Amino acid sequence: MERLLAQLCGSSAAWPLPLWEGDTTGHCFTQLVLSALPHALLAVLSACYLGTPRSPDYILPCSPGWRLRLAASFLLSVFPLLDLLPVALPPGAGPGPIGLEVLAGCVAAVAWISHSLALWVLAHSPHGHSRGPLALALVALLPAPALVLTVLWHCQRGTLLPPLLPGPVARLCLLILQLAALLAYALGWAAPGGPREPWAQEPLLPEDQEPEVAEDGESWLSRFSYAWLAPLLARGACGELRQPQDICRLPHRLQPTYLARVFQAHWQEGARLWRALYGAFGRCYLALGLLKLVGTMLGFSGPLLLSLLVGFLEEGQEPLSHGLLYALGLAGGAVLGAVLQNQYGYEVYKVTLQARGAVLNILYCKALQLGPSRPPTGEALNLLGTDSERLLNFAGSFHEAWGLPLQLAITLYLLYQQVGVAFVGGLILALLLVPVNKVIATRIMASNQEMLQHKDARVKLVTELLSGIRVIKFCGWEQALGARVEACRARELGQLRVIKYLDAACVYLWAALPVVISIVIFITYVLMGHQLTATKVFTALALVRMLILPLNNFPWVINGLLEAKVSLDRIQLFLDLPNHNPQAYYSPDCGRLGAQIKWLLCSDPPAEPSTVLELHGALFSWDPVGTSQETFISHLEVKKGMLVGIVGKVGCGKSSLLAAIAGELHRLRGHVAVQGLSKGFGLATQEPWIQFATIRDNILFGKTFDAQLYKEVLEACALNDDLSILPAGDQTEVGEKGVTLSGGQRARIALARAVYQEKELYLLDDPLAAVDADVANHLLHRCILGMLSHTTRLLCTHRTEYLERADAVLLMEAGRLIRAGPPSEILPLVQAVPKAWAENGQESDSATAQSVQNPEKTKEGLEEEQSTSGRLLQEESKKEGAVALHVYQAYWKAVGQGLALAILFSLLLMQATRNAADWWLSHWISQLKAENSSQEAQPSTSPASMGLFSPQLLLFSPGNLYTPVFPLPKAAPNGSSDIRFYLTVYATIAGVNSLCTLLRAVLFAAGTLQAAATLHRRLLHRVLMAPVTFFNATPTGRILNRFSSDVACADDSLPFILNILLANAAGLLGLLAVLGSGLPWLLLLLPPLSIMYYHVQRHYRASSRELRRLGSLTLSPLYSHLADTLAGLSVLRATGATYRFEEENLRLLELNQRCQFATSATVQWLDIRLQLMGAAVVSAIAGIALVQHQQGLANPGFPVRMYHDYHHHPRLELRRQSPGGTCPGGGGLGTRMSLLSCWSQSLPCFHPVPTTLPQPASVSHMPSLPASPGPPPALHLASCAPG
Repeated sequence: MERLLAQLCGSSAAWPLPLWEGDTTGHCFTQLVLSALPHALLAVLSACYLGTPRSPDYILPCSPGWRLRLAASFLLSVFPLLDLLPVALPPGAGPGPIGLEVLAGCVAAVAWISHSLALWVLAHSPHGHSRGPLALALVALLPAPALVLTVLWHCQRGTLLPPLLPGPVARLCLLILQLAALLAYALGWAAPGGPREPWAQEPLLPEDQEPEVAEDGESWLSRFSYAWLAPLLARGACGELRQPQDICRLPHRLQPTYLARVFQAHWQEGARLWRALYGAFGRCYLALGLLKLVGTMLGFSGPLLLSLLVGFLEEGQEPLSHGLLYALGLAGGAVLGAVLQNQYGYEVYKVTLQARGAVLNILYCKALQLGPSRPPTGEALNLLGTDSERLLNFAGSFHEAWGLPLQLAITLYLLYQQVGVAFVGGLILALLLVPVNKVIATRIMASNQEMLQHKDARVKLVTELLSGIRVIKFCGWEQALGARVEACRARELGQLRVIKYLDAACVYLWAALPVVISIVIFITYVLMGHQLTATKVFTALALVRMLILPLNNFPWVINGLLEAKVSLDRIQLFLDLPNHNPQAYYSPDCGRLGAQIKWLLCSDPPAEPSTVLELHGALFSWDPVGTSQETFISHLEVKKGMLVGIVGKVGCGKSSLLAAIAGELHRLRGHVAVQGLSKGFGLATQEPWIQFATIRDNILFGKTFDAQLYKEVLEACALNDDLSILPAGDQTEVGEKGVTLSGGQRARIALARAVYQEKELYLLDDPLAAVDADVANHLLHRCILGMLSHTTRLLCTHRTEYLERADAVLLMEAGRLIRAGPPSEILPLVQAVPKAWAENGQESDSATAQSVQNPEKTKEGLEEEQSTSGRLLQEESKKEGAVALHVYQAYWKAVGQGLALAILFSLLLMQATRNAADWWLSHWISQLKAENSSQEAQPSTSPASMGLFSPQLLLFSPGNLYTPVFPLPKAAPNGSSDIRFYLTVYATIAGVNSLCTLLRAVLFAAGTLQAAATLHRRLLHRVLMAPVTFFNATPTGRILNRFSSDVACADDSLPFILNILLANAAGLLGLLAVLGSGLPWLLLLLPPLSIMYYHVQRHYRASSRELRRLGSLTLSPLYSHLADTLAGLSVLRATGATYRFEEENLRLLELNQRCQFATSATVQWLDIRLQLMGAAVVSAIAGIALVQHQQGLANPGFPVRMYHDYHHHPRLELRRQSPGGTCPGGGGLGTRMSLLSCWSQSLPCFHPVPTTLPQPASVSHMPSLPASPGPPPALHLASCAPG
């Protein structure tokens, strides 16, 4: 390499690349380092933006700023080529050899051509509305110093002095023109042109424009650098990521419809879920193992090249080219490793998202197909939230399961190459801890299973509590039921406590094991008669840390796989539940019948169009084995157009009969035949199912709006008077399950929904029970005997006076049809119900009873107190900007001030003792080296004789590590007393560090447990004390999301990430302390590095915060939709709306997947930039070591130790979570803590009346009780006195 550089630069082989030539920098150095390298970087970075998608609303011409930059770039691509003419023509214009000038000029021309194309693409993209990427503009200005230095060279050489030579003068003029073009480029970027205000205020994404498609159609450079994320990040920086629709659309291979189609191709009923997932996505996932293998092998290049570099610095006998190759190898390995690790993580997460979309979709599809045996809603929500996420942890754990043993084997071999058999002592100690880790992992898995069971019970109890919240508040049972939830939480926290303290043991082993193993290896190595050197020590330390990673992580990887197996089994049990199969249910069961009647009952349903429903020898039950009450129908035949009444005592099986006809029971035997089954039923259940939507949407239920039919339905169901007093008429939103409506209003809306569907068969389960006599009479004559007169109707009711006009009446008793006939025969058998009961005992909930008295006054009150929007559902709150300070304060208070301070103090002690151990080891090596070379040392070159501000000390001083702060005893090199002294001190410091690590782990576990208990207690208290209006406007799924995913995140994921954050923050402080004490001049690199880091982080965080918040907010609708589906499953099937609900689930899933994908992509965008910054620091440290070597100040201890600390304890690189640390739902931890803090502190609080009854007293006046904020009082209490 020296000869190649010497030939290219025209210099000597001893100094091929001189930095200085006279009073200025060397021309070869200027052309190669200051010009060719920035131009090459500009070419690569510009190529990354060549695949930017074109903006569909682009209008020519572009702004003056963009045109100026394009013109300057074009000129800068031409000038280097023109500059080659004076060089090529004899006698040459210098100043360097022709080969050097041609190389530099061609690289510059190619770079500016690439940049011109990139600018043209960006000007036609959404970047055209702004200045474009800042990094691209800054890199374009990097060649300016080379141009300025070359102009100074010409001035110093007297190019403009006579005699004037045409070649040098022409080159000088072209240099000045290039500087002018660069200045014009800078002005074009600073002033993009056009009116400033519209540019600043114009939204980056117009309302009528769909966002760009992520990743598809991008170049490979754009994919590696994530340049395609620029429009999304620009919208985030401008605060325009307000809703999921603002996020870039998913790539084609991540679309939920595509994933459902691919997965369904490998899925069939009864199949194993893992086989279907493997068939759909397994091959792509296994192919990523090659990327993992290359990245793993590349990870060993650092320690190997580190060993070679330290050996080069110690021996000083190799040529400089070898040192340059080692340094370039370190830098190149860091860059390539960063790219490979980044792409591996990104591609694995894409496969994870594919599997997530498929699993969530198949879970919902299974929920739509469930038979009568259904799990509780809370358990289904846990499958959707927690178990699906744990199952997907397999994606991160599987490749680690084989990668970690491979890494362990290679590390052991390399360690053997460094210290020989001395590594066996440390290996034995490490292997002894493997069973300990296995026991810990097994115990954690068992506790985790028990914790999930307690969590299921808690979420189930919270679900039941929320469903009956009105009754609970009416009776004042908040404290009693809250205590039951807290008891479930206490059992859950008991298992979580076991997990956390076992986690603390693992953290202790993780932190203390490297130090202990290093001590054992070094003691064994020295006692075997060898001498420690910097090469041995730092390479061995690097390998030991690489050895600890697989030893500590492997049990957790296995634990992650086992957790995934547990969740897979739970999901598989859900998928294996029997389906609702209409074809089998409505087909005759002929296997058990005799040959004589087989022809009679096993034939197809009667062909006569007059027969609508037939049941023969049919036995039904709510469970498949028939242990619950059975319903037996020996024979039932219903003709078309009949009104059939069903009567009997309470619990006699009337509702079960309708459920059996609708297919919601298990058919144990017999025959059920329904004509026109594909058209569905009109079903009105006894407990009306109402969606959280407007009244019109509830009635239409997905059917096209027909104004005339809609008007007739409203009139028939007596809803006109109700709608007239509502703030927005039929556009008024009702609460979840219709909580803002009375029982009669819910029943009539459910009846109207069934009537509007225009079915031929109607199953009406006592729709007259919740209304008063007048409204019941209206429904009977206008709806059941009116609009539905041409249909077949089965009506269950206790009010026998309304069945006098029925065509037939069925009498049920104890689940048996005991008699059927005309009303005149059956009704006398039923106990008569006094009409007075119907008139006086029922709630008069009719809107007429409220509106007829004073409709005008009511209407005025509505207009004054609530707008006519009718909007009841409140959008889930989404805080904007950074996570508020009160969120951190809330977690600090939840941990406890004393405990939090103790955690921080123990953390600082742990880091201080760790730094002390590393310093002592470096001091030991430096002393050995100094004593071995003491005869060659000169007093004049000692650091103490240089002065405090001498240039040598300020630039490359090695003295601070081996110049002791306090006098230390001297001993013969490698003598027994010397070894004993250094090893004793080192072991003592390591022991103190081990104790501090244990203390910190235990205190942190105790603090996070205290926070978990406190946060849940506050959240539960606030939710229980919230007024009823909060539950009217808040879907149950949103509340369950707080108690399920968000609480799980605060229990598990938040402590995990917080632990890593605190450890990295302490490590960063330790690294800065080393920098400040050892080489203070190196701190000069921190300001530019910090500025770059700050700008990258600020650009990232603005978008990341909103994406994570949107991800958490889009998860609640998925929960609510599943809970809503399970609640109204019978209505969905009867009306044939399952396909529409499945499409709605895909739409909600697509929005959530958008947020998850964009969040992951922005994390990788940040990760690659931070890792490249880390690679730049690694390169700088290697360069410092080489400069020290060339200046005769070589001390490998400090620079290489800095590289070791930075490379193996990266503080700027973004560390991903471990396989078991995934946050359910993928929401950001800050976002979830914000939601928990907000709900646990800012929910309105209502203090209930004491449960003990007050003393009898007269009530003169009570305030109005509003049903929701805004509308008029729902109930006025007048003066009264108990009699």
